[in-house]
Amino acid sequence: MAVSWRAIRGRILTPSKSATKLSKRGFYEKSPAARDLLENVGETFMKGYSFAVGSRTVAEAEEHLEEVPWEFRGFAYEGAGMGFAVRDGLPFGGHWVERCLQGRGDEHIYMVYVGVGWAMARLPRLRWAKATVGLTDPILRWLALDGYGFHQAYFHTEKYVRRQYQELDFPWPAEDPAQYANRAIDQGIGRATWFVCGSDPNRVADAFDAFPLERRADLYCGAGLAATYAGAVDEAELRVFLDRGKAYLPQIAQASAFAATARVRAGLVTPHTELAARLLCGVTPEDAARICEESLPQPSEGGAVPGFELWRQRISSTLMSLQGTNK
Repeated sequence: MAVSWRAIRGRILTPSKSATKLSKRGFYEKSPAARDLLENVGETFMKGYSFAVGSRTVAEAEEHLEEVPWEFRGFAYEGAGMGFAVRDGLPFGGHWVERCLQGRGDEHIYMVYVGVGWAMARLPRLRWAKATVGLTDPILRWLALDGYGFHQAYFHTEKYVRRQYQELDFPWPAEDPAQYANRAIDQGIGRATWFVCGSDPNRVADAFDAFPLERRADLYCGAGLAATYAGAVDEAELRVFLDRGKAYLPQIAQASAFAATARVRAGLVTPHTELAARLLCGVTPEDAARICEESLPQPSEGGAVPGFELWRQRISSTLMSLQGTNK
């Protein structure tokens, strides 16, 4: 019976592998190389999910996750975050996300938190309290809503990207400013739009132009993170992205710094990370990680402004100041 339950758990609430194909989703295919990279990201995410839901222990899942090619390993841990959160959220769940973050998942904490948001999008809302029990950091937990927004834009593209749908009175997290939830979700929608548009910077910018003006800063933030962490663009395309998003350079720089920090923390810095950080942040990935760490507020800071937003503002202010100094 235990084996049968693991098999069922491996299928429940799980997108099919073909759902990561750009052609299946109706996403733009800029070039074969970009298509292959973006699809590899999706496939790796699904592998991480399957490792998390199919393993008897977190340690067993880690063995498989650590075998994923290093440049894509962060995406596998993001998928594992979803898988462990699904296990937490289902009846007879446990503290899978918590145990993941006590192990190798700590190196990928940003990705795991984002992955939990995918689980929120798949589980009934009455299971959210269980699914998010492992998100103990009051600042980082907003990343789960980035993951939620990514999922919705990726799988419900017509509604969330092309028709710019926005959820009202979002119920999580209940004790924090409710109006900020949509901003965090928009950051995920912006990140997903990078995939929807096949990493073509002009198409991404055109998509954002259709959104209300007040939403665009967070959308560009999400795209800046994707442009740095996932990539699938060269230097010339990154410069086009910067030019099209010049009104939102602080948000793009901050998000790029987040992405660089995630790769530095996990020891997964690639040549593209170096390039994107230099162009979008104006600093090295290592300096971006240092700035993010030094800017992190105390949990008691923020008040009406969530600590996560205060953190973003401090990072963007520091990066803009450095860029002004270096001109």
